[in-house]
Amino acid sequence: MIRTRIAPSPTGYLHLGTARTALYSWAFARHHGGRFILRIEDTDVARSTQESVDQILQSMRWLGLDYDEGPIHQMHRLARYHEVAEQLIASGHAYRCWCTPAELDAMREQQRARGEKTRYDGRWRPAPGKRLPSPPTGVQPVVRFANPMQGTVTWNDLVKGPIGISNEEIDDLIILRPPPEGQALGVPTYNFAVVVDDWDMGISHVFRGDEHINNTPWQINIFGALGAPLPAFGHCPIILGDDGLKLSKRRGAVSVTAYEEAGYLPEALLNYLARLGWSHGDEELFSREQLVQWFDGSHLARSPAQWDPAKLAWVNAHYMKQAEDSRLAALTAGQLQRRGLQLEPASLEAACALYKDRCATVVELADWVESMHAEVQADPAELDRLGFQAARPALRELRERLAGIDWDKGTIGQTLKAVLAAHGLKMPQLAPVLRVLVCGRSQTPSIDAVLALFDRHKVLERLRGV
Repeated sequence: MIRTRIAPSPTGYLHLGTARTALYSWAFARHHGGRFILRIEDTDVARSTQESVDQILQSMRWLGLDYDEGPIHQMHRLARYHEVAEQLIASGHAYRCWCTPAELDAMREQQRARGEKTRYDGRWRPAPGKRLPSPPTGVQPVVRFANPMQGTVTWNDLVKGPIGISNEEIDDLIILRPPPEGQALGVPTYNFAVVVDDWDMGISHVFRGDEHINNTPWQINIFGALGAPLPAFGHCPIILGDDGLKLSKRRGAVSVTAYEEAGYLPEALLNYLARLGWSHGDEELFSREQLVQWFDGSHLARSPAQWDPAKLAWVNAHYMKQAEDSRLAALTAGQLQRRGLQLEPASLEAACALYKDRCATVVELADWVESMHAEVQADPAELDRLGFQAARPALRELRERLAGIDWDKGTIGQTLKAVLAAHGLKMPQLAPVLRVLVCGRSQTPSIDAVLALFDRHKVLERLRGV
């Protein structure tokens, strides 16, 4: 059975790059009728937080990436890592090392002075005829993996194609550290824990960022030492920001949570992330169901993808137009609540139906709705440019007529036409000024439809003094 996983570290929010590999892993499993597992790699005890775990789970739910097993926490599996480490020691594939941090620093300094690559020199690695020193007192040993000293690690990457790295470039990795103070069991390092987890969970395919390529030889060698089946690896290129540099927390929003808060729809972000490194012909817009149908692990890009905010906005605008008005109303109500404006979704549906075609995000939709309730300051310079003085007599009459009519789009439209005819004006001579006075902007949907959304008294108040 196809079994994939996503294994975020709860040291922050779900990063867009991790969300993309989660999406690929999820879609691949769903395409093949397999299972998708969520694992929380929380062995960085100092930086891992429950808040980050909660945010990761929320982001996965929001994107609709449902998982079949998990969340599985590495810190609940410490006994298993110790068991496997002892198994490797017994088979001669791992050993204890008593080097102190000071000794390791001195070792590296001497190597740098000789112009050599810094690496562990194997002083505690057992070998035939080699006499090891006596373990020093007061020093807790680490466990190191005895990496093969010759040969080349090769694999056929699902994205990159054939890759080979010489074992001479790889030193003996620490796989288990001593227990932290107050803890009975030591904590595994990433490259060891991930192998044990993928072995125990029967992972068949691993999609992840290509920053993990250098970790893969160690992992393949550990799989081999354990006699465990090797998953297929697919390393996806990094995502570049719109500045051409690696997308990072230091430059712009990179978490799924940030895009939810910015008013993007999950189906839009999912569509955009999928296309950012994968293609199905020239298809730009596709449903979740189509993605699952098409995503067979092929057609993944080998080159870095560039984040394009304008393209994401275009994709989101497409899904905004398709969204149910009731759904947009509920999302808009949430955005307005953050601004201190309490409105019931039912009262927002008509506004969402009218304005959604002009909006790229729910935040923009909330901006339109907020202008109907918050104070609006008409720009005098803008009014003069649009011919406010010439339109004032018609605006005064319009205000008088609006006070006594039925408040609906049809009647408001008829009233506007009557006032225009009475003053010999065309709609472009009156409507832009009216829009600025009532809405604070000169471009809106049909003015009669817009005014019908407003409370009559609000419109009359904003036309007072014309």
